[in-house]
Amino acid sequence: MNPKQESEALMNEMLPVAKRMLREYGEFFLYGGYMKPSGEMVHVGAKDPETDRPKSKDLIAIVQGSFQEMARNNQCKAVAIVYDVIIPLPKSNRRGSAIQVCLEHAGNYSAEVFIPYHIVNREVLFGEIFAQKGKHLFFDETEV
Repeated sequence: MNPKQESEALMNEMLPVAKRMLREYGEFFLYGGYMKPSGEMVHVGAKDPETDRPKSKDLIAIVQGSFQEMARNNQCKAVAIVYDVIIPLPKSNRRGSAIQVCLEHAGNYSAEVFIPYHIVNREVLFGEIFAQKGKHLFFDETEV
């Protein structure tokens, strides 16, 4: 598989958790995962021991720091961070909720994928997926 395909496989491994949490609780806390050099995928979470309702920015910092260290030590070849966002929806002049998956691969691939959703009578309805180029935060852009 190429870097894009491996990143998509990692995203597909991570997404069911967010979808299940939305169905059961109507929300989810940030979490992530990574692909080891062997191809094995690992789920990770973040916790702030100070509170049961952590701020997203604090959890993002925890997960990003962990992934940056793992990337430096060649312990992973792809990472994914999954969180709940409010964004401007495409083809619309309104804002809405979405699952955001930030993907990055050591093979110089990075994308931000958005899966819009809304909840009606405790049922989660998903919209059309869209993506944009991501930021390179974990791996050197010149590595391949």
